[in-house]
Amino acid sequence: MTEHAIIAGCLHNDVAAQRELYNRYSPKMLSVCYRFAQNREDGEDMLQEGFIKVFTQIHTFQNKGAFEGWIRRIIVHTCINFLKKHKKFNESIDLAYANYVQVKEETVPSIMQARQIVECIRLLPLGYRTVLNLYALEGYSHKEIGVMLGIEESTSRSQYTRAKSMLENILIRKHIIEKPKEAFGFLAALKK
Repeated sequence: MTEHAIIAGCLHNDVAAQRELYNRYSPKMLSVCYRFAQNREDGEDMLQEGFIKVFTQIHTFQNKGAFEGWIRRIIVHTCINFLKKHKKFNESIDLAYANYVQVKEETVPSIMQARQIVECIRLLPLGYRTVLNLYALEGYSHKEIGVMLGIEESTSRSQYTRAKSMLENILIRKHIIEKPKEAFGFLAALKK
């Protein structure tokens, strides 16, 4: 089924088209949700809420830009709203506490590096993780992040700097990378 046929079917509440849309895009969108989520269950809840919004708002897609990008924006906003709704974004941690984050020492084959990076991102305090995801992986500006999260632009910048430093330390301690500069090469690969 072509993307155009899927969209047309979803506009008419065709169950087969909805299933095809979900099957085609849910794996990639689930990985987006997992980067924001505290745990697997939250990620799956975010995904379900996001796809409900996709199905109910599909009439607003105007064929400007990629359909997948449109879905991704809905999923990202759903993740942010989920965190706010469940007051999980208010959880905060000081950078000094970051030194005490428990990191399991384990050796994993190199094909698992992307998964390891995501797991390391999930070790970050929620505020840091959210800003890192929005800025480095989703491409939002600090100004846009400030608006989305209800924080100052300078707070977004500060959270990002701290998140980046903390992530580099975690990746080095887990022996995933040897040098701090390697960390964001991995992040760039996760965007795809």
